[in-house]
Amino acid sequence: MFGLFAGFLLCMSLAGQREYNEDQTEHGEQTVSYAKYVQTGHFVEAVFENWESEFLQMGGFVLLTVFLFQKGSPESKKLEGDEPVDEDPRDTDRDDAPWLVSTGGVKTWVYERSLSIVLFALFFLSFALHAAGGAREYSSEQVAHGGAEVSTLAYLKTSRFWFESFQNWQSEFLAVGALVVLSIYLRQRGSPESKPVAAAHAETGTE
Repeated sequence: MFGLFAGFLLCMSLAGQREYNEDQTEHGEQTVSYAKYVQTGHFVEAVFENWESEFLQMGGFVLLTVFLFQKGSPESKKLEGDEPVDEDPRDTDRDDAPWLVSTGGVKTWVYERSLSIVLFALFFLSFALHAAGGAREYSSEQVAHGGAEVSTLAYLKTSRFWFESFQNWQSEFLAVGALVVLSIYLRQRGSPESKPVAAAHAETGTE
């Protein structure tokens, strides 16, 4: 996954540089090198605009599956009874448990919520970088058309910023919702994201 990520990010940056330089040439402005391009608002905005929606989607999915259930979906906990993920880590007697489990207090409280905390932290970081990169790109466009530069805070108030965010957010939650519902009725043999092929549609969870 990380190898594919790196490969596609490189392809995106190369294609983005070409598009950016084509636009620069059309407007009679200087083209930029690859090293300069990856520092532009055009690249930074495009990257973190997408990361933002991905981390929001994953953080939301992790957190919502703690409380919400979907009958028949392998993405849901079972409708009745306790599951291992609900166990209080303080009651474990496992020798190989992470050391933060046995420390107790605030450290354990944070650790047992660390996945969603980090995912949302990455979302907010990407959100901020999307805004910063977007403000830089928006400012360069404004200056090119005789306008004035804008601050990151001012850019957050523009409809363009929220259009960029919402167009990604809606698609991410559509994808997760589709996976949750389609996995009730459809199967993929060998995938842990699917129920066993012969499982009943109403069977919830993966076991």
